[in-house]
Amino acid sequence: MPRVPLITRKDQVPEAHHDVVDSIVGSRGAIGGPFVAFLHCPDMAGRVAHLGTLVRFEGTLDFRVRVLAAMVVAREYEAMYVWGAQAGSARRQNVPESTITAIKENRSDGIPPEDLMIVDFTRQLLRKHRVDDATATAMLERFGNDQYIQLTGAIGYYSLLAMTVNACELDPGPSMEVLKI
Repeated sequence: MPRVPLITRKDQVPEAHHDVVDSIVGSRGAIGGPFVAFLHCPDMAGRVAHLGTLVRFEGTLDFRVRVLAAMVVAREYEAMYVWGAQAGSARRQNVPESTITAIKENRSDGIPPEDLMIVDFTRQLLRKHRVDDATATAMLERFGNDQYIQLTGAIGYYSLLAMTVNACELDPGPSMEVLKI
């Protein structure tokens, strides 16, 4: 059961912040996901939405790479809502079931090398709060400075979402895959 009332309608937000709601609905189609909680602080909700638009829709980083990182973040934070939202996206990006299962089970076997780079980078950053030189060098060679920073920022964005949905106890939607913790 959510720890905060879910904001699902514009009239639940002070009129002075209706522009934030309009922006969120305009970019995402509805008030949903973690924004049902973020909108208790409309200024934060607007800024998170703006960053999310860059991370999810406008960045040049391959969408498949973003989804892999988001899944690892969801698993590391045991964020059931984020996992549920990302598992379907991963399948639409042709991420193999063996990779999805390995991430879900905190394993590395069965993950193709190009995907394992993303998984290892994300795990290192979340578990050790930094990455080793070999991993950083390999990632910079593969992605260049801009996309290296985009990936790091995406990991931070999804970490913020994961912490928020966990703190607020948001459950995955009815049609989402549930992460068993």
